[in-house]
Amino acid sequence: MAVVSDPISDFLTRMKNATRAELEEFTAPHSKIKEQIARILKEEGFLWSYEVKQCEESGFKVISAKPRYTDRTPALTDLKRVSRPGLRHYVGCQEIPKVLGGMGVAILSTPQGVMAGHTARKKNIGGELLALVW
Repeated sequence: MAVVSDPISDFLTRMKNATRAELEEFTAPHSKIKEQIARILKEEGFLWSYEVKQCEESGFKVISAKPRYTDRTPALTDLKRVSRPGLRHYVGCQEIPKVLGGMGVAILSTPQGVMAGHTARKKNIGGELLALVW
């Protein structure tokens, strides 16, 4: 198994590749932050569902997620990883970007946990801008 230097980017890339290949389900190694990102993507309508399972071969936990499609058109058009291990990108509550005029979602890691950009704006808190999804 290869060592991944940016696990969040790996999770988002797996999701994007699964939607472009029109797969019904994809899996990724589990972490708490990836589980929170999957929760936000489900709440925002980019995933039908997700669940954390124990992998039988390796014994480690994995996240199994089902991307959302409408008439074979994926809900996820594209995404952009903003903050990365080599270059962190922090924003204040006034600087949180609106993605496609509100049609997409910004994902932030804040002191109160991982949340969508519109939720962070309502709570008047900023944080690390992880990704933009539309």
